[in-house]
Amino acid sequence: MKIGSKTYLLIGILIAVAAFNLFLLQQAENSVGQSYSVIKAGDIKVKSESISGLAISVANGNVDDKEKIEKEIDEVELIITALKNGGPINGNQVVKFPISVTTDYEHVPVAWENFKTKVLQVEKTSVFDQEAINAMNYVLQKNQDLVLFTNGLVNDLERLDRNFNTHKQISEELAECAKIIGQQTLLISIGEGEKSQGILKEKRLQFEIGMRKLLQISTEGLDVQRFGMTHDSLDPVPKENGESLRQLDPLWESVQVKIQTVEERARLSQEFNVAKNQMNEEKQILFEHTNHLVDAWSRVITSEGSEGQVIIQILLVVDLAVFALVVYVIRKSLSPLESIMKAMSKVKEGIYDEKIGYSGDDEIGQLVSNFNIMSNTIKEKEEEAKKTDIAKDEFLAMITHELKTPLVPIQGYSDILLSEHLGKLNVKQKERIGIIKSSSEALLSIISDLLDAQKLELGQLRMRKENKNIKDTIDKAVESLIPVAERNNIEIKSNILDMQVNHDPVRISQVVTNLIKNSLIAVQPNSGKIKVSIESLPTAVKVSIEDNGIGIPHEKQKNLFTKFYQVDATLTREKGGSGLGLAICKGIINNHGGEITMQSAATQGAIFSFTIPKEESDQKKSPIGTS
Repeated sequence: MKIGSKTYLLIGILIAVAAFNLFLLQQAENSVGQSYSVIKAGDIKVKSESISGLAISVANGNVDDKEKIEKEIDEVELIITALKNGGPINGNQVVKFPISVTTDYEHVPVAWENFKTKVLQVEKTSVFDQEAINAMNYVLQKNQDLVLFTNGLVNDLERLDRNFNTHKQISEELAECAKIIGQQTLLISIGEGEKSQGILKEKRLQFEIGMRKLLQISTEGLDVQRFGMTHDSLDPVPKENGESLRQLDPLWESVQVKIQTVEERARLSQEFNVAKNQMNEEKQILFEHTNHLVDAWSRVITSEGSEGQVIIQILLVVDLAVFALVVYVIRKSLSPLESIMKAMSKVKEGIYDEKIGYSGDDEIGQLVSNFNIMSNTIKEKEEEAKKTDIAKDEFLAMITHELKTPLVPIQGYSDILLSEHLGKLNVKQKERIGIIKSSSEALLSIISDLLDAQKLELGQLRMRKENKNIKDTIDKAVESLIPVAERNNIEIKSNILDMQVNHDPVRISQVVTNLIKNSLIAVQPNSGKIKVSIESLPTAVKVSIEDNGIGIPHEKQKNLFTKFYQVDATLTREKGGSGLGLAICKGIINNHGGEITMQSAATQGAIFSFTIPKEESDQKKSPIGTS
């Protein structure tokens, strides 16, 4: 049954109750007129409730209800007039109110006129802001293109050198903003409130600043500091890498205008909300004065005799029963809304396969059906995106592996030339070939890190674990870095115990090497100290690398083991690196069933520690394969 039909049914029940009350009043002799008058006074509340609902219905576009409102208004005004002067209503006689309740009665007509004025105002106000709805539909329609072009921009700029790192960062932020804009617009379209509009406004501003930066347009007047930027201009994007940017520019100009409309206007008309709230406030005032009149008049009737008191009690019981029935019907009709709100909350949290079990054929049932269809669609799109990400990662792993192949002969021939097996070299030639060798080694290190990171992501990084002395593994890593430390007059001390542990010597050596390299970068030449130690715990072996370097600020520590994260991400940073070393270390240690942690404070050095279980637990193994 439709909600509107249920509303009319409830109104019919209330009218039926009024008729039943009239029947009881007819059984009394002296109290008939006054009791009926009290009932009709109470009908003012019933009809006012009906009028407010019909006014909202008319504002919603149901013009047929306009005649019903006029009829209900005429009936209420007839009741108010009859209560003042006496007279027949529906064949029954209404008596004039007693002199003792004159003050209570005089408030009712005033409150009624105020309420009627607000009802007519609501009736003439449109429920929905059509311009805001059109803007939301446009943003949702164009968001897919916005995401596509920003992703294309990321790919276009990826091929540029490090001088364009800021451009790359901005392009990645634009891609993220495009996704969030689509999500928040969708939430607003299904009823999300002011929070989503605030987020939408922030992401639009961030997107506009990024676009102006890339297009060399002044950002004066925009709050760039809010997003960690300045008003300084960037180098222009090379023409051959700017195709996606040129396509994105006109699209963003059109979408931005619509986003501003969505920010400023809710789905429901603000004018309607104000008018409806004012109507409800006046309705409550009318209810209060009507209640006062009914209560005062009822006391008069009670004082006139026990027979009138019995009638009042019967009416009270009947009214309470009707009220309970009305509350039950309303609660049952609106109970599915709780399920809808819970399901929407899960959508906001990223859970898209939630289904609402409600099979009614009313408006709520239609809403549930549309929500379930929307949830399925979003879930399918999310799964398609995951498949695309996996294919991308596999392709990147393959390309990274292929990039390593030509670097091996470059390094080999560099060594042959430097050894002068093919002829003597002068100082300048040796210097140039040395640069070739060191650059190829640096590039090979970065490519190796990328390959290991991708294998970790895809679960393809193989481990060859052996029950060997952990001391040999760590000593090998430390010895490989002694020459580097001596060149910079940095002291490396080790305190390693002999201990048999099931581990992959190559991978654990890689972890120790990465951590010591980080410490070599962090400490100062001539005064740097690095300590490598091992501790036997009840169930694990704990290895620690401690240094007296510059330390790591607290705000930088939470993302330290995330891929591509660097504490110093500026273009002017002194030390290079791919930002993958710690992420790879974490993956290797997790595969061994252990944990890697860090303790540090700015200017006070850092301690990196990891554990390897003495007896590996199957419950802690990661999905990375072993052999």
